[in-house]
Amino acid sequence: MRRIRVIPILLLSNGGLVKTARFKKPNYIGDPINAVRIFNDKEVDELALLDIEASGLGKEPNFEKIKNVVSEAFMPMAYGGGIKTLDHIKSIFRVGIEKVVINTMAGRDPGLLERGAAIYGSQSIAVSMDVKKDFLGKYRVYLNKGKEKVRLSPVEYAKRAESFGAGEIIITSIDREGTYLGYDLDLVNQVSAAIQIPLVVNGGARNINDFLIAAQAGASATAAGSLFVYSSDEKGVMINYPKQHELTDHLYSKLN
Repeated sequence: MRRIRVIPILLLSNGGLVKTARFKKPNYIGDPINAVRIFNDKEVDELALLDIEASGLGKEPNFEKIKNVVSEAFMPMAYGGGIKTLDHIKSIFRVGIEKVVINTMAGRDPGLLERGAAIYGSQSIAVSMDVKKDFLGKYRVYLNKGKEKVRLSPVEYAKRAESFGAGEIIITSIDREGTYLGYDLDLVNQVSAAIQIPLVVNGGARNINDFLIAAQAGASATAAGSLFVYSSDEKGVMINYPKQHELTDHLYSKLN
């Protein structure tokens, strides 16, 4: 029985957890440590903590905050936000994070991926790629919370990241993030067919069936935010995660 990872993505802003929709209108969710403790009880596969303000404000990662959060986690954690140098990567691993997620600097200085992978291995270096369609309907990659367009297509960008040593691509559809519209399967198909490394898909998940569909489209793992921090699309805050038997019955057992 094939298993895929199902990963909650937690967005950090000014020390607290928030949730956005299409990268806009952050809604306060609560304290990240409390969320991590609940996810411990839910037996999640891994967690990703992304600071959505650090890079845009020119801040380095808040290492003390990261340390406090990861010290409560019983599962592997990834962290992204404000990572600009090899020293930042080293410091993040020192506080207990198992994987760094690089977004803006993967576009501006892809050599950082190579330098990090040379020391820690590609499996510890992930690239977060944010994608939305332009007015012509073409997919475009953006950095810095969707504000800075990259000249490469998503396929070209993912292949470049892989060539520089990234061990994983996390692709988020800006158009679908926080909307419950389902994953962008065309985007998943295009990128997964072009790379050899794992692809994590994020943005738009509604339910377990969306995880299954994404995996069948080529995703190696699935991620979600709203689905795991809200009780419904009415935006009532409730940290949640499928029970293991639900994942087995409705996801793992249906994967070839």
